[in-house]
Amino acid sequence: MPNAQANHPAVGSAWKFVLPSLLGIFLFMLPLPYDGSFTIPVAIMAKSLVAALGGSALWLVVGLITVSALMSSYALFAKPSWLGKNALLTSLFQVSLPWYVVRMLGWVLVIVCAFEVGPQAIWSGDTGGLILGDLLPTLLSVFIFAGLLLPLLLNFGLLEFVGTLLSKIMRPLFGLPGRSAVDSMASWLGDGSVGILLTNKQYEDKHYTQREGVVIATTFSAVSITFSLVVLAQVNLEHMFAPFYLTVCVAGFAAAVIVPRLPPLSGFKDQFIDGSQRKQDDEVIPAGYNTITWAWQLAVVQAGRASHPKQLAKQGVHNVLDMVLGVLPVIMAVGSVALVVAEYTPIFSFLGKPFIPLLELLQLPEAARASETLVVGFADMFIPSILAASIEADITRFVIAAVSVTQLIYLSEVGAIIMGSQLPVKLWQLFAIFLIRTLVTLPIIALMAHLFF
Repeated sequence: MPNAQANHPAVGSAWKFVLPSLLGIFLFMLPLPYDGSFTIPVAIMAKSLVAALGGSALWLVVGLITVSALMSSYALFAKPSWLGKNALLTSLFQVSLPWYVVRMLGWVLVIVCAFEVGPQAIWSGDTGGLILGDLLPTLLSVFIFAGLLLPLLLNFGLLEFVGTLLSKIMRPLFGLPGRSAVDSMASWLGDGSVGILLTNKQYEDKHYTQREGVVIATTFSAVSITFSLVVLAQVNLEHMFAPFYLTVCVAGFAAAVIVPRLPPLSGFKDQFIDGSQRKQDDEVIPAGYNTITWAWQLAVVQAGRASHPKQLAKQGVHNVLDMVLGVLPVIMAVGSVALVVAEYTPIFSFLGKPFIPLLELLQLPEAARASETLVVGFADMFIPSILAASIEADITRFVIAAVSVTQLIYLSEVGAIIMGSQLPVKLWQLFAIFLIRTLVTLPIIALMAHLFF
């Protein structure tokens, strides 16, 4: 249990909790009008940076992934002694052989796509070209601002405060610590990738166990409201946003309660990254405190021991380097391969065929065409709505769009970020979780759709 050193914390520590936390809430959770929709300030800053960089953003990504590949090769084969003496460089470039292979694949694909050499199937605008040209520059900008500013959410007591207040809700319902609500809010109001970065950092800092970290990343890294609007517009049902988002929330809540209690999520260990166990009295409120006063006490104590501004800046830069050099190559590798498979092979259509009887049972028109969209969302969340746009039945398009949003795990972004994180989850486990989420949410969404059509 954290040490609450005094019953009356210093006023300075109280302000150290309140001001940075309010700034963090503003930057990561307050939707502002921007370019015809609403998004969070961090996302606005990221989009502004992408616009300012223009075409040079792509070449900056190419340069960063090249540095990652070359330095990782140097570390693996030359094994310089000076590298091992620097904790930052060691964490950035000394990787296991499987992750080295993934980094190198990402680099090769970046070169192929940037210079458009080799098979067009790899570098076209529907596959690797989409990942390199559209996704990675945006993610680079998100990583820069999120990495630098995440300490505002992490270091000044906000998670301790919210976690204590919400532990009595999150534990019984989802088996998770209350602080996980902050990750969910950051995803829901802003960007799912930000939620996963926050979750991974909490796992690395021993606030989440393996099970908690993987459950939060695969269950609560919700698709933002803004992107939900984009999906709905693709299937020409913008006027249905209120019932659509209500359906997404109901189905998402059901999945959050059910899926973590099933394998493979239920099989992850309840231990921290170093193998230690969570203490039984971790979330117990001591005598003399109620929920609010204990939440305040923990928050102010955490704020009081927050790092010096120079240390926070150093931590922020480390966060950014970790993401742009470690995660971007993984996203390029996994996302590009997934889109090539989705675009040029019948694998996802074949995997969707078993869903035809279920879709017919749910009385959805054009079940055979709808089945082709259900599994392809594992490659990219936007593909199902693109395929569904030509389906005539409004109810079927509504269901496909809602399912694609509640599936959450798509390899062109969220799945690849999870794979590039420290969370101990394998690719087959992500696919299994994806399928289970589909089976849980599809009937709920279809039943609600029949209420609206």
